[in-house]
This record gives sequence, C-alpha cells and structure tokens, in this order.
Amino acid sequence: MVSRPSRRRRVLALPLGLVLTASLGLAGAAAANAQDEPSAPKAKAGEKLSYVVNTEKDPGTIDRVKKEIRAADGKIVASYKKLGVIVAHSENPEFGETLRAVDGVDSAGATRTAPLKAATTTEVGKPEFVKQPKASLAAKAKAKGEEPLESLQWDKRAIKADKASEVSEGSKNVTVGVIDTGVDDTHPDLKGNFSAKQSANCVGGKADTTPGAWRPYSASDDYHGTHVAGIIGAPRNGVGIAGAAPGVKLSAIKVSEPETSLFYSEAVVCAMVFAADHGVEVTNNSYYVDPWLYNCDDQADQKAIADAVGRAVKYAQGKGVTTVSSAGNSSQDHAAKEIVDETSPNDSTPVKRTINPAECPDVPTMLDGAISVSASGPQDNRKSYYSNYGLDKIDVTAPGGDRRYQEVPEPAKDGGVVSTMPGGDYAYLQGTSMAGPQVAGVAALIKSKHPKATPQEIGWRLKAQANSVACPEKYDPDGKGTYAAKCTGVKGNNSFYGHGIVDALAAVTK
Repeated sequence: MVSRPSRRRRVLALPLGLVLTASLGLAGAAAANAQDEPSAPKAKAGEKLSYVVNTEKDPGTIDRVKKEIRAADGKIVASYKKLGVIVAHSENPEFGETLRAVDGVDSAGATRTAPLKAATTTEVGKPEFVKQPKASLAAKAKAKGEEPLESLQWDKRAIKADKASEVSEGSKNVTVGVIDTGVDDTHPDLKGNFSAKQSANCVGGKADTTPGAWRPYSASDDYHGTHVAGIIGAPRNGVGIAGAAPGVKLSAIKVSEPETSLFYSEAVVCAMVFAADHGVEVTNNSYYVDPWLYNCDDQADQKAIADAVGRAVKYAQGKGVTTVSSAGNSSQDHAAKEIVDETSPNDSTPVKRTINPAECPDVPTMLDGAISVSASGPQDNRKSYYSNYGLDKIDVTAPGGDRRYQEVPEPAKDGGVVSTMPGGDYAYLQGTSMAGPQVAGVAALIKSKHPKATPQEIGWRLKAQANSVACPEKYDPDGKGTYAAKCTGVKGNNSFYGHGIVDALAAVTK
C-alpha cells in the first residue's frame, strides 16, 4: 500500500506470510498558528458539500434553523436534537456563510473541501485463512495456556494483559465500539466476541444497521479497524492471538468513506451518538477527523467540525461512554506554541500553515473528555519515534510498536503489534492506532470490575494504575535529529508518557 498522510493513527502493512509485516507510512507532519493560515477552498456552484450546523439545543430553535437550511437550498441528512447538530448537504456555495448568520446558530461549516461522491461498496469476500503454527508449536502453546500466536505479543506482556487474563478476561456485559474502517466480524478470532446489534455504518451521518453494513469495503485497503478490534478483544479461543480484554464484546461502527477511506465529522458524530444510545461502554478512536489535521477556532468550517464532534463526545460521556483516542503519528509536541501542518486539507490540495495547537485542536484526541494515548515500542517501553507527545496533553501510554529503532524481543519477528486482519489473517502494524486499543481494552477491564464507574472515574483509574516512566536524558532515535524530542515533566506526569504505561493486571485486581 502506498503511504500517504492519513486520518488513521497508524503505520500500515500488507499481508506477507504467516504473520504479516508492516510497510511504514507516517500520518503526515502535524500543524499549528491560525494567523498565517490560508482560507479554506470555497465550494463552487453546483458542487455538493456536506455541512454541520451547530445550534442552540431547544426544539424551537432547531426547527427554525431547519427551515433556514431548506431556504438556503440545503437538504437535511440527519438531526441530532440532543446535541444541537444538524447534518445537511447543499450545492449552494454560500450555504455555510448564510447559515452562520442565522439567529441561534453557534457555528456552521463544510465538513470537506472536495465534492460529495456517490457511495460505492465492496464486499469483504470469502475469508482466506492464514495457516496456523505447526501442530507441535500450537500444542506447546496450548499446554502453556497460551494462544497459538501469543508468544509474538510482546505488547500484551508489556501491559501485563497475559497475567490479567489469569484473574479476569473482562465481562460480556461490557462492549468496546471500534469507530474505524469497519470490522470483519467473520474472522475466526473475532466472531465469538462480536455484537452485531451494537454495530452500524455511520458514513454520511446516518446510522445504517443493515446486517454486514459495518464490514470493511475492501479487505486489502480497509483492514485498519479489524486490526484494532483484535488488539482490544480477540478471545482466548485457541485461535491466533489474545486481546487486552478477551472476555468483553466488540462492536464496529464504520465511519470511513468508500475509496478515500476519509473520516468526516458527520460520520464521527453519528458514531459517537450511536455508541451512546446502544449501550457501548468504551469507544476506540484511532484516527483524526478529516480533512484538517488541526481545526482552528478562527476558521469557520474547522470551528464547526470541532464543535460538532466535541458535542458528540460530551453527549457520549454523559451516557457513560469512555472515549479513548490515539495521539497521532507525526512526532509533534501538542503542547508547543507553534507547529507546522503541510497535510491539510487532505481531500483536495494541502496548504502549508503554521498554527497554535492551543487554538487548533487535533480532533478528537485533544477534545475535552477524550483520553489521549501515546505509543511505546518493544524496547524498555521507550517512546515510539513517530508518536506525538505533549505535557498535560498525553494521559497514558501503551505499546504501539517501533519497527525502526528498537530491538525486538524473541520470538517476535517484528517490532510492530500483531493482530487480526480481514479474511482470517494476521499482521504486524505499528502506530498510535495500535496503542489506543490497548488502552480501550484496559478501560473495558476496569469497567468490568467496576460496573458503576463513570468515564471520568475510568480515566482516573487508568492514570492512577499506570506504571510511571521517567523522561530519558536524551531522545534522538536516529542520531540525526530527525525525530529528536525533548521530554518535559516528572516521572508520573511527563510529555512522553503522561501518567505512564497502562496496567491490565492492576485493572482487574484494584
């Protein structure tokens, strides 16, 4: 797969052999300072764009704004009255500006810079199962109480998930929603824990619960969500790997567009609300909301995007949903005064801009209520070279892999994280996309042990139970300054690790 700046918090791989290895591709350089930012591309007459219109929450205002939307040549796609968020389509190039002038509208803007395309789908197809280890090796693993590929899971040992499973695998009453590219629920290492009734396709902003709608469009291109799901909750069933919380349920809420695999705000809002309204306790969010890597307050479209998703996160939290989000793969300091973004908008022509992340949040990881996760590698819990960081911006850290600069513990053959792939396969991938689901799994273990715990309490427990890691004296993985970073703060709360490496064993015993 050709690497390109991506909304997904990962470095990806394509299948090759028994357990696949990853081809590297970072998610683009991060961004920062709105004063210098060029204006967003403006829609042309006849180009249909999708918009979010954020209003006051009283029914009268919402109904009146809907009339204004129709009067401005807009078509309402979805209305989330509890959030005060309306999703609409329009070919009117003045639609956003017109709606922003309406009384009761807090913000309104286009969710994309490229015109809407007709949706197309590609079925997952008949699974092609990878060969499991030789019978003798599988028998040896079984005798040790391990899954056939568990010896390769250095990441689970790093968070003590193997020991945690001896105490508790988590509860079937807890569901983790994978908000991503879809999940192949036919995978033999996922189907036992999958919850179809809590799954949907939210692309476009309206939930589709048609059976199978949550599956990836393409097994070869949209495997990200399936990989994430295995890290969270692959069961201990004698097949493949074990997840961080192998006893909990998994659901899939697909938000990626066909062909482009972009994650737009209307789909993410739909996913957050769907999870909250269907009893999902934890969501994993290994992406940023396209097309802007950072969404600046003084840019109308970007402000509307951050506002809409922020409302959805707050709503979900109020309904008991813990939101876990990957911090990103740009090796950028989210606490810096200025950072440069050369990747946005990623659905048309990117422009170089310098922004202040305090005014331009990376959505959803920098939103209030989201647990932001950085990545560590296989060698002594070192920060992964690509991982974003930032004092008081990172909550906790988990294994995401480092295939370039860290030694790999035997018998693993790769410094990435091995997990499930569509069609019954397995692969090593690396990225904060792989770190986030480790934390989502541990959060699910906490919820299993403490069923009445609120999202805030689960966040506190994650941080309090984490194993503190001190700042390194120097951090320059390649010795050339390419990924050099300065760690600030103290052991137990610093810019690289937040409060430390999450601890699955503590989650089930404390």
